[in-house]
Amino acid sequence: MEQHVDYLIEHFGYFGIIIVLIGGIVGLPIPDEVLLTYVGYNVFQGKLSYIPSLLSAFAGAAGGISLSYFIGYKFGLPLLNKFGPKIHITEDKINRTRKLFKKVGPTLILIGYFIPGVRHLAAYVAAINSFPFKKFVVYAYAGAILWSFAFITLGRVLGEKWGLVEVYISKYSIYFIMLFVVLAIAFYLYWRRRNQFRSG
Repeated sequence: MEQHVDYLIEHFGYFGIIIVLIGGIVGLPIPDEVLLTYVGYNVFQGKLSYIPSLLSAFAGAAGGISLSYFIGYKFGLPLLNKFGPKIHITEDKINRTRKLFKKVGPTLILIGYFIPGVRHLAAYVAAINSFPFKKFVVYAYAGAILWSFAFITLGRVLGEKWGLVEVYISKYSIYFIMLFVVLAIAFYLYWRRRNQFRSG
């Protein structure tokens, strides 16, 4: 993977990061977190600059999730059921994500990036459930910022040990998911309560 990213960076610069992340969010089998961490490692090495890397990652994530939403809005569930399995989006994953969305829709959009499998489905499911695009953008783009910042910064901080992220994600992914779910729900409840307090 490192060789491919190095090639992209060398030939396409920050634009390469945007393109790969759009593909990864839409559903192509790309290890997005590993990619972002490696970008952070390149920042550590001085091959890339921190702020442009963050902006490129955000643009790719935001572009990918917006494209996913419009595909879901335009073509709906039948297309997802037909072509989803070809990009590892199974019917079981779709059904689980739909159930989750009914319970914690906005929160799922926000934290979906951090949950393997869900980030590829959250936008499709939001569109299929007629979740308003203006509201979708608020949560989706906020999540894109958090996700990009978290992993690029992690790669920058870890430096030569950036590869540990791939090991820990594969080994302890369920714990990371639980942590992010708890934090995201807590954030959402706080935000909702604060808005209710202001309006009251």
